[in-house]
Amino acid sequence: MTKHSTAATPKSITPSKPLIAWLLLGLLALIWGSSFILVKKSLMVFSPSEVGSLRIFSAFCFFLPFFLYNLQKIPFQKWFHFLLVGCLGNLFPAFLFSLAGSKLASGISGALNSTTPLFTLIIGALFFHNKISQRQAIGIFLGFIGALLLVLAGKNGFSLNAYALVVVLATVCYGINLNLTKKYLTNLSIDSFLITSCIFMTVGPIAGVVLFSGEFINKLQKPDALEALSYAVLLGVMGSAIAMVLFNKLIQLTSAVLASSVTYLIPIVAIIWGVLDGEAILIEHYLGMSIILVGVYLVNKSS
Repeated sequence: MTKHSTAATPKSITPSKPLIAWLLLGLLALIWGSSFILVKKSLMVFSPSEVGSLRIFSAFCFFLPFFLYNLQKIPFQKWFHFLLVGCLGNLFPAFLFSLAGSKLASGISGALNSTTPLFTLIIGALFFHNKISQRQAIGIFLGFIGALLLVLAGKNGFSLNAYALVVVLATVCYGINLNLTKKYLTNLSIDSFLITSCIFMTVGPIAGVVLFSGEFINKLQKPDALEALSYAVLLGVMGSAIAMVLFNKLIQLTSAVLASSVTYLIPIVAIIWGVLDGEAILIEHYLGMSIILVGVYLVNKSS
């Protein structure tokens, strides 16, 4: 899941548009919740670095025509902020989630992804002078207890799963990214779609260099390469490009509270896909995810 909301100030939902808002919410949950199984399927042929770079490069290609058409509107003086947000909100997490997906069940990755609001709040308090209420502090504590269960739970009892920590690192990147976006990119004179385009223009070429400097072209000759490639491209275009457009539209139609509730739906979709794909989801995993979601609820309720 790619996270850097750049929409305008959220409005209250109007009676004429509730159906559209709920449909967008469901569609976003489906897209972002399905991204973890798409990573897993892409890894059947390609390496983690290839899947991560394919994801970003596909989104880059999607936004490129729009970026070129609006070239005169681009605030090039903000290039460093675009690059920073692009790396922390897209490039690094794409590689980290792909690496984790090579050894970790997609449902567990989806559940751990829901810790993003917790890290957003913590980083905001530590480095951006945001305040944490008592209720939010309780939510953060519960979130970490739940994440700890997911990190330690295994078929043979409790043991440290280093690949789960890779997902946690990705959510830390998301948390930093969201705070940076709010501080540096929310008051620009261009719309959110163009801002997102600018972000991918900075990291897309980097992903392209990584992708084409390895064995990617040779792997396209493999029997299942086309199917795996389609999963990775779908992951980039839908999960990293179109989903952000939909998310910004959802915030414009409704409140930030409703938009943020997609956080609760993503792990549900991810775990359903994992179960359908034959992944073993333990009772400890369900317990950990439930505790995380309670924590996220308390964090959002106080915000």
